[in-house]
Amino acid sequence: MQTHDEETRKFFKHSSVSCVLSPRYASSKLSIFKQQVVGTLFTHHQKCVIVDSQASGNNRKITAFVGGLDLCDGRYDTPEHRLFRDLDTVFQNDYHNPTFSAGTKGPRQPWHDLHCKVEGPAAYDILTNFEQRWRKATKWSEFGLKFKRVSRWHDDSLIKLERISWILSPSAKIANDDPSLWVSKEEDPENWHTQVFRSIDSGSVKGFPKNVFEAESRNLVCAKNLVIDKSIQTAYVQAIRAAQHFIYIENQYFIGSSYGWPSYKDSGAQNLIPMELALKITSKIRAKERFAVYIVIPMWPEGDPTSASVQEILCWQAQTIQMMYGVVAQELKSMGIENSHPQDYLNFYCLGNREEVPKSSGPSSSQCNHSETVSASQKFQRFMVYVHAKGMIVDDEYMILGSANINERSLAGSRDTEIAVGAYQPYYTWGERKRHPHGQIYGYRMSLWAEHMEKVDDLFKEPESLDCVKAVNNIAEENWKSYTSEAFTQLQGHLLKYPIEVDSNGKVSHLPGQEAFPDVGGKILGTRTTLPRSLTT
Repeated sequence: MQTHDEETRKFFKHSSVSCVLSPRYASSKLSIFKQQVVGTLFTHHQKCVIVDSQASGNNRKITAFVGGLDLCDGRYDTPEHRLFRDLDTVFQNDYHNPTFSAGTKGPRQPWHDLHCKVEGPAAYDILTNFEQRWRKATKWSEFGLKFKRVSRWHDDSLIKLERISWILSPSAKIANDDPSLWVSKEEDPENWHTQVFRSIDSGSVKGFPKNVFEAESRNLVCAKNLVIDKSIQTAYVQAIRAAQHFIYIENQYFIGSSYGWPSYKDSGAQNLIPMELALKITSKIRAKERFAVYIVIPMWPEGDPTSASVQEILCWQAQTIQMMYGVVAQELKSMGIENSHPQDYLNFYCLGNREEVPKSSGPSSSQCNHSETVSASQKFQRFMVYVHAKGMIVDDEYMILGSANINERSLAGSRDTEIAVGAYQPYYTWGERKRHPHGQIYGYRMSLWAEHMEKVDDLFKEPESLDCVKAVNNIAEENWKSYTSEAFTQLQGHLLKYPIEVDSNGKVSHLPGQEAFPDVGGKILGTRTTLPRSLTT
């Protein structure tokens, strides 16, 4: 994954920084075979940074950062999402594009992500997650120290905040939701309510209850020899079911609800998110109310789109999309609604960019390294913007943002470890305002749309309206035509129609004459391979 873990460990060696590499070990209570499967296929995928920051007086408090951004190369970007410009300056030591082999000259892979800062009681919940992870990851060092088999132990002062008097922290005498830990007063209109969710199991944390009844009382799931926290999936489901007007999603993957797929129902991608979205739309169709779902995903998963792994992921994604459009189309038919189309309610998009290659970077440049390969993407001056975001906005009043993709790996709880936050502003809800809430979540979505479409339109204020859906689709469709044109054409922002065609019956197919991705190849609808399904779902 080019995250340079080993280089990081070596960098901090012989320093005052305690750096522990933490492989995804399974619970020791599982069978040897299952332990090998978990350790081989799954990863720690949480992205957390926790620091002390200024509080009242001379005190400090805990501030946390969570979201989709990895702390490694290739992740820095700007809203312009440069392809070729600034390669010799801003991105000189940060070039990243795993689609091409080494020695290929440009473009860089632009990066789009979502991340957030968390303060108040929720930040201490994120700290608790770190404490539980740290104690599990270092348990063998602790064992060695006990029997004097290690000469040096990692200092645990960072996870014993009660010993640091000048850092405000919850204690046995102070509840986690005590007002002394609040960032703002409850009556403050800009106040937030925030909750932390995880996908993780007892193989990755120390501190989960061992008693079944106690575990269930904490809303944990008990499997054989395993306690599982899958609250991220639960939070998504609850938010979707509560939605009344629209849902906006940005995610690196979109795979799930395989029990409803046209084929490969036994693939194991059982998470409920795609089906819940489809059923929410059908419930609104039956109620004769407007509802819209916008989903932004990458043009293809990171890597070579012709590779077996990427093709299989695209196959599962196509099955998911087909299932959803089929459910929506069937509901429109059963309700006898004419002159309506599934894409009046549900749409998929991706991001891309076109940028002229600066003359100094062109193939004819005297500075050109002749050992470098000029890609078709450089020839046609275009490439996707990689959507690595993992977030959902509901009705402009509630949002979920974190590290979890919409696939089984991220949502099962017993596969990849994940962390996310759900948040809303009580003063800016439909119930409180009796109209469209224009709080910070609304502003966040509007800023994302302004970046993606290079436009702020009054229609965007009501995303559920058919006029808004059509306006967004028109921009995305025109951008796709401009993106695929051989002649260089500037895009309006970066939002592209995802390159599929959907008929009135919900049948999904590739666009006429566009079975593969431009320049890089690889079937848009993917291909089934012989890879383990647990790896690609």
